[in-house]
Amino acid sequence: MNEVGQKAFPKISLYAFLTVSALLSIFPFYWMFVVASNTTSAINKFPPSILPGPNFIANSLAVFEEIEFFRALFNSILISTVVTLSVLFFCSLAGFAFSKLTFKFRDGLFIFLIATMMIPPQLSLIPNYMIVSQLGWVDTLQAVIVPAAVNAFGVFWMRQYISGAVPYELIEAARMDGCSNFRIYWNIVLPAVKPGLATLGIFTFMGTWNDFLWPLVVLKDSSVHTIQIALRTLNDVYSTDYSLILAGTFLATLPILVVFLLFNKQFIAGLTEGAVK
Repeated sequence: MNEVGQKAFPKISLYAFLTVSALLSIFPFYWMFVVASNTTSAINKFPPSILPGPNFIANSLAVFEEIEFFRALFNSILISTVVTLSVLFFCSLAGFAFSKLTFKFRDGLFIFLIATMMIPPQLSLIPNYMIVSQLGWVDTLQAVIVPAAVNAFGVFWMRQYISGAVPYELIEAARMDGCSNFRIYWNIVLPAVKPGLATLGIFTFMGTWNDFLWPLVVLKDSSVHTIQIALRTLNDVYSTDYSLILAGTFLATLPILVVFLLFNKQFIAGLTEGAVK
């Protein structure tokens, strides 16, 4: 009995830890809904209301009246989707080249690419804006899409993932069958690295969706605002209606949850690749 108890105790402790961690992770989202479904005065009381109120629909309708919510939501979905697909294609293609192809200065170029990750993105704000302005892209969606179409982290991630997931023997066998490099990439490499693509896709989609600074700089017209920029306009100069702001934030968070629920199996597989033989 003692041995059974000793084996059960670590399992119970693990489940208790996971339960507490899950509740702590969910609580901010729950509190956001509580604030969104109450009035600001109810939240400012002490002690504040900790249960959802009856005003979520009213607050949501007020958000729709204050900003062009669905247009901004569509802009964010379009930008995030196009950027994610572009990053997945170009970064996986570059990762395949850096990991499986041999060409001059390959290692030096890869080191240079990794070194660019140490440069703060704020330093490129002015040069990028000058380029976008010269191209006449200010107040257009391509001003946000094109600069984010490929990134150093994505290339690094896919290079490391392809190096471990695709053996050289498979590449050589495809070459012996007459496959070109692009066909090897498309028909052999991509199917083998789906978990890595899903992980990079979720990170990219979330990062693009939550991006605030660059869209704020290049998107002035309200018709091309992303959801993050549109929500910023809910913050009044003289007063702050937290219920209104968090109602919009709650609605804007739902697409992120949908994306994660759709791809969470591949995401977890990508993170745990190599942990289990």
